[in-house]
Amino acid sequence: MKILVPIKRVMDPNVRVRVLGDGRGVDLTGAKMSMNPFDEIALEEAVRLREAGIANEVVAVNCGTEAGQDTLRTALALGADRAILVETSERLEPLLVSKLLCALCEKEAPQLVICGKQAIDDDAGQTGQMLAAKTGWPQATFASKLALADECVTVTREIDGGQETVSVSLPAVVTTDLSLNEPRYATLPNIMKAKKRPLERTTPEALGVNIAPRLKVHAVSEPPPRGKGERVADVVSLVARLRHEAKVIP
Repeated sequence: MKILVPIKRVMDPNVRVRVLGDGRGVDLTGAKMSMNPFDEIALEEAVRLREAGIANEVVAVNCGTEAGQDTLRTALALGADRAILVETSERLEPLLVSKLLCALCEKEAPQLVICGKQAIDDDAGQTGQMLAAKTGWPQATFASKLALADECVTVTREIDGGQETVSVSLPAVVTTDLSLNEPRYATLPNIMKAKKRPLERTTPEALGVNIAPRLKVHAVSEPPPRGKGERVADVVSLVARLRHEAKVIP
């Protein structure tokens, strides 16, 4: 079984985000970049399936600029067997990424695609679902537990009422939640080996995908500053404020 794992290069979650002065976007100058945390979980799950003998190959994919090779080498250090960079300088929205991944699925023929449920930069949470729609494959989203058997993947997911378990036939698309696993750390020997391993490269043009943007960002702004807290005299006053102003108590 071959597993395809899309990974995204995002600003490190521990770095404070700064908005450009003209509001056109986020200032990435000198910012530390890393692999999207949800994609780390997806990669870890794929590697575990290979280590268990269920899968025989894990392919990591990044769509973006030349800088994405660093993220791919991290994926190789964490256990991916191969890495593919779909190189483009254009801004990629979820629909365009799903089209590129769909073209790669036709080329690579994986039996399973595992991707993070969302990226922490735009929080769109759309790529996995759009990929399933483009390929016509079944999907199981927000997986907190995953098991494969008899050409099916069974996913347990957390819902408002508790937990829900669904089974879908392969090939399929699965998106991962934070509770699925705890990603490993890359060891220094594996990091050094990953630096020397080859990366496969392709372009949207080679895949026959038109990446003309469908969305336009009009402005990016920081959230308003948090207001000052207030003290209340007693519990009765607190409950009254929560009920009538915050409206969190019916």
